[in-house]
Amino acid sequence: MVFNNLKPLLFMALFFLVILCSVTNSSEIRNRDFTEKEVASMKATKAIIHTQFGDMHVSLYPEVAPNHVNNFIELSKSGFYNGTTFHRVIPNFMIQGGDPNSKGNNRSIHGTGGPGYQVKAEFNSYPHRRGILSMARSAHPDSAGSQFFICVADARFLDKKYTVFGKVDKGMHVADAIVSQKRDKRDNPIARIEMTVKIIDPPKISKDPKDLKPPSAPEKSETKEVPVSKKP
Repeated sequence: MVFNNLKPLLFMALFFLVILCSVTNSSEIRNRDFTEKEVASMKATKAIIHTQFGDMHVSLYPEVAPNHVNNFIELSKSGFYNGTTFHRVIPNFMIQGGDPNSKGNNRSIHGTGGPGYQVKAEFNSYPHRRGILSMARSAHPDSAGSQFFICVADARFLDKKYTVFGKVDKGMHVADAIVSQKRDKRDNPIARIEMTVKIIDPPKISKDPKDLKPPSAPEKSETKEVPVSKKP
């Protein structure tokens, strides 16, 4: 019973120990306000994380973490994540990726890189349950950059300590396959597990009058007279 109670604390300690060096030294912290229209557009945006094990289809949560969602979308569209790896996998916990340093073969620096800036924390009420996407950070709340993790099991001890910004709607079997791979002492998979991230923008509504077709008029139905039988 005592061990079970300490388990979340041990996970948290391990999480901070490894994540501590996972951000850049940049002092720039990105944070801005977004309009309702921008949030609605991001909400309708989807992401697909492709790996050699298959695809994970992701929905985003800009209503609670607009800066993190916007950051993820911009990095994805720029190709930042393409070729990065899931460099840290812990069974019954999570898989982590998104470090540009993981594009190289120097495994000693995998998990130490970022985009060159940090994103202000947007802790929210979404629980860290299986399938959740959340941002990795150091001990400082406002230190997220590009690295994110996907929970393969519930991790409620992380609630309101890390910024949840999305969820895998389809393809969690891919995360399960990734987390089961053989790994080294730093939980880095022995075989590279690269990702590419594709953003699916919401369909645009054309404002060109030429593309707007008037509603078609209802078809006129012919009225047929019903013959009246004559009585003898």
